[in-house]
Amino acid sequence: MASHVIEILDCPLPVTIQDLGRPGYRHLGVPLSGALDPEFLAIANALAGNSPNTAALEISLLGPRLRAKAPLTIALAGEFSARIEACDGQSHSVGNWCTHALAADEVLVTGSVRGGVGYLAVRGGFDLPLVLGSRSTYARAGLGGIDGRAPGKGDCLGIVRNGSPSGPTPAPASLRLPQVPVRSGGPFRIIPGPQREYFTDTAWACLLGEGFTVSREADRMGLRLDGPRLEHDPAHGADIVSDAVTPGVIQVPGDGRPIILLADCQTVGGYPKIATVISADLPRLGHALPGETLHFVEVSMAQALAARRLAASELAECIASIVQNSTGVDLDALYGANLIDGVIDARQAN
Repeated sequence: MASHVIEILDCPLPVTIQDLGRPGYRHLGVPLSGALDPEFLAIANALAGNSPNTAALEISLLGPRLRAKAPLTIALAGEFSARIEACDGQSHSVGNWCTHALAADEVLVTGSVRGGVGYLAVRGGFDLPLVLGSRSTYARAGLGGIDGRAPGKGDCLGIVRNGSPSGPTPAPASLRLPQVPVRSGGPFRIIPGPQREYFTDTAWACLLGEGFTVSREADRMGLRLDGPRLEHDPAHGADIVSDAVTPGVIQVPGDGRPIILLADCQTVGGYPKIATVISADLPRLGHALPGETLHFVEVSMAQALAARRLAASELAECIASIVQNSTGVDLDALYGANLIDGVIDARQAN
C-alpha cells in the first residue's frame, strides 16, 4: 500500500530515480541504467532499512527541496549540505551517512552535493511502477521514473511503508565514521579494450601517461574527455562494425577524443574501444565532474577481479558498521540548537 507522499517544492538541477538498473535486456537494445554509484545507493538503502535494489533519488551538484506530507524516514548517502526546516520556521543542519525523521509538513533542503553524486532513500521506497524489472529513470526512451521522466517541481512521490503505518518509528541509524567511503584520489584502473590494436603504441602510452580533463559534454550516458588526441593505427582506421559496449568502456572516435561510457550508455557502438575501466572503479567514475582531471593505470585481469572482490568486501563491512541510536534522540537537532542560550552564573546573587 502506498502512503506518505513527498512533494518536490523546487528542483533547480535534474534529479533521477534510480535503483540497480535493468540487467538482462541489453540484447534488446535496453541500456542498464541504474545508479552511477551503486555502492552509495546500497548504503542509503541499508540505512533506511530497505533492500539494496530499492529505488532512491540520485542527486548531482544541487539537490531539491522536499516537503513531507506525513511522517517518514529518509537516509542520505553522500556529502550533502542539507537541513530540515520545521513548520515554526526553525531549521537545523542534518548529517550525512545517517537517517533522519521528517514530521508532516517539514521541508528537507538537500542543498549542494560535494564530490559528484549522492542518494536520498526513503524507508519503504518510492511507489512507482516497475518497467522491465526496474524503476530506474531512462528518459531517452521514456522508461521508469515518473511516466518515463525524471521528477521535477510540483511532483508528488508515493512511499511504500515497511510494516504497519501505525507502527513505531524506526530508531535513527548511521555509519561508524571510519567506514564512510571515500570517492577521490588515484588513477582509474583499466584493462586493454577489444580493439587495442586499432591504436598506436604512442596512443596507449599517452592514455597511461597523460591527464585527461572531463569536458562539459558529460552526463549519465558518458564523459567526453579533453586532452591529448589518441591516434588510431592507419592500418585499421577509426571505425568498426558496431558491437557491444558496456559501462566503463573507453571509446575513441575519429577526432581522437576519448569517451568513457556510463550507466545510461547505448548497447552497441561503432568506435574502437581502447580500454575499459574495471568494475571496482566504476562507482568512482560516476562522481567525475566537468573540469576534473583523470589519470589511468593498466592492471591485469587478475588484479581487476581481486579489486572487485575487495570492493564487495569493503561494501559489506561498511553496511555491517551501521549502528542504531536506540535513544531516539535527534542528535543533529540537538547539536544544531543553541545549547548555551540562557546560561547563568550560579555564583551571582539574585
